[in-house]
Amino acid sequence: MQSTEISLNHIRRGRKSNGRYSFERMEASEIIFRILSYLLATVFALFCLYPLIYCISSAFSGRVAVDAGDIILFPIDVQFDAFMTVVNDPSFWPAYCNTFFITFFGTIYCMLVSILGGYALSKKNLFGNKTLNFLVVFTMWFTAGMVPVFQNYLATMNAFKAIGITDEKWMIVISMGMNAFNILLLRNAFEMVPKEIEEAALVDGATDFQIMWKVYVPMSKATIATVALFYAISRWNGYFWASRVISNDLYKPLQVVIQERITLLSETVNNGAINLGTYSEQSVIYSMVVAAIIPIILIYPFIQKYFAAGVNLGGVKE
Repeated sequence: MQSTEISLNHIRRGRKSNGRYSFERMEASEIIFRILSYLLATVFALFCLYPLIYCISSAFSGRVAVDAGDIILFPIDVQFDAFMTVVNDPSFWPAYCNTFFITFFGTIYCMLVSILGGYALSKKNLFGNKTLNFLVVFTMWFTAGMVPVFQNYLATMNAFKAIGITDEKWMIVISMGMNAFNILLLRNAFEMVPKEIEEAALVDGATDFQIMWKVYVPMSKATIATVALFYAISRWNGYFWASRVISNDLYKPLQVVIQERITLLSETVNNGAINLGTYSEQSVIYSMVVAAIIPIILIYPFIQKYFAAGVNLGGVKE
């Protein structure tokens, strides 16, 4: 048996081929590059993960430790009273339901509009194809601005009221129904579908809608899942326009309620009020933040496998 030589400048790496491992030498520069890549990726992952760990630790730590800023990594004086306060808060669950409503129906509506738009723009024989594509891309370079967008929301609100819809959540769902970047991702993914498959479907008598839903959509499911994730996270975390447009407390989403709780905490601190309970008011806010991200954490692993493939397929145009 030949001995395996390991030196500072060369190290063997294994590749499995036909059930057997073949070994190739790695140069010192490649070893250094891989070590630095893994190190930077690990550091970046820790920076992304630490805020979540801090929120969880602060949510379940005692009042003295939280108010004194002693929380660094692990909880101190563990308590569950703050989290139970959030669970028993009568304003929390309606806000949670409102967020689910906006996210669920908003994602469905946005995906419907984006799939139809991406499919139409992917057709070279569409009248004014280049002009329409340019106009969509143009909105990514130059936005209308905050005032025109707000006026659009007000016009949408008046139109809803005219037909008897007073639920302001629907205004957020309908008014935020389009994103140029996501439409372009879907357009590029649809353009990569082999034209021979569409031609075969046409020969079989399929209509344009049948081709879109039974050919293009199934063959672009990775990109569609990725775009759906983008929309869902955007709707779930949506705060600014919801805080500006929704005036009824019964319709406010969770992010707005959390911000109002933070504002109330700041006013309490400025007034010199002191919480003498087992938990800090900040722990209540951290508990609300932890509860708000649980659905996203539960859903993400199921569509993670589509994420990288979807961005690559939709983001690269041949």
